[in-house]
Amino acid sequence: MKLTYRYEQISARLQLEGLPDVSIGQGEQVLGILTGWTLTLAGRPELEGKRDHLVALIEVVLPYARHLVSDVPKAFGPATSPVTIEPRGTGHRLLLRSSQPNTEPLDLQLDDAELADLVSCLDQARLDWRVQLPLGLPAAQPLKRRELLVRTPLAQRLAAPLCGAAAVALTASLALMVPPPRPGAAPAPAPPLPVEKTR
Repeated sequence: MKLTYRYEQISARLQLEGLPDVSIGQGEQVLGILTGWTLTLAGRPELEGKRDHLVALIEVVLPYARHLVSDVPKAFGPATSPVTIEPRGTGHRLLLRSSQPNTEPLDLQLDDAELADLVSCLDQARLDWRVQLPLGLPAAQPLKRRELLVRTPLAQRLAAPLCGAAAVALTASLALMVPPPRPGAAPAPAPPLPVEKTR
């Protein structure tokens, strides 16, 4: 029995088609074998591909969105990947390469709302319990320390060390201004204590 699951947002629609994998005992509602998928973005041609293309799309778009939310935008997907995405101006450039020979890559410009709709569709499909595809997606990794440092302006990162160095230098210069005691000089006698007279 063929299964079709659709995930829709305002400007994006992802449709998965497939069958249950009865060899491992999947139920009638579980999509375990992907036979095809289509992605429709508003005002753009319909996209379709194999399982590898869907995996590449998820592997590239979801980490890109994660870095974008963390205010660390960067490009994802090597030049040999079927999918690459990178910041471009105020939007995002999504480049899709076909596996068919002599086919030009599809270059799409997405705004923030369209990217959010695409991410939502991919997330819905990835988290749907009825879709149990062996996608082999890597586990989400936390941002690296150097990536988080990029978010802090250089002046703010250098402020604390510079203030500490200035405080040490000021303390040292004040200590050098105090004259050292003369060698061999006798210490000044202590003043006598007042004695209370008794009658």
